[in-house]
Amino acid sequence: MRLSFALALAVVSASAPAARPAAVVASSGPAEIRTGVAAMEAAWNRGDFRGYMRGFANPGVVFVSRGRIQDGWQGTLDHYLRDYGGTAERRGILRFWHLKIEMLAPDAAMLVGRYRLDRPVDPQTGINTRLFRKIGGRWVVTMNHVSSLEAPARP
Repeated sequence: MRLSFALALAVVSASAPAARPAAVVASSGPAEIRTGVAAMEAAWNRGDFRGYMRGFANPGVVFVSRGRIQDGWQGTLDHYLRDYGGTAERRGILRFWHLKIEMLAPDAAMLVGRYRLDRPVDPQTGINTRLFRKIGGRWVVTMNHVSSLEAPARP
C-alpha cells in the first residue's frame, strides 16, 4: 500500500507543471517593461501616437504634466495629437534612458528615468515617473508623471 501511494505521488508530481519561484516571475518584469518602453519610443519617433498609447492603460491611465492631469487615455492621446501631431519637426525625436525599475509586487512596478524630446521649437528634457501594472498579461503604464526642466532663456 505504501509503495502504491509513493508511486502515485511520484507520477502526479512528475506530471504537474513546475511552479516558477516568485523571484523568477518578478525578475522578468523589468526586461518586459524595458521592451515596452523601447516600443513606445519607436512608435513616437515614427509618428504613430496610437502605437505609443498602446503602452498605457486604456481607459484609466492618469497622466500628469505641466501642472495638469489629462483626462484618461483618450485625453492623453488628444493632447499628443494636438500638441505634437502633424510634422516630424513638431513631433521631434523622443528618447528614454537611465531607466530605474523597481518591482513593487509581481504585477506592479515603478519606473523612474530621464527623457528628452529633441525638436527645433520647445525641446524638452526631464524626469519621467511611471507606475506600471501587469494587466491582461501586458505591462502598461497606469500613472505617468513628467517633470520637465525649464529650458534656458534664448537671447
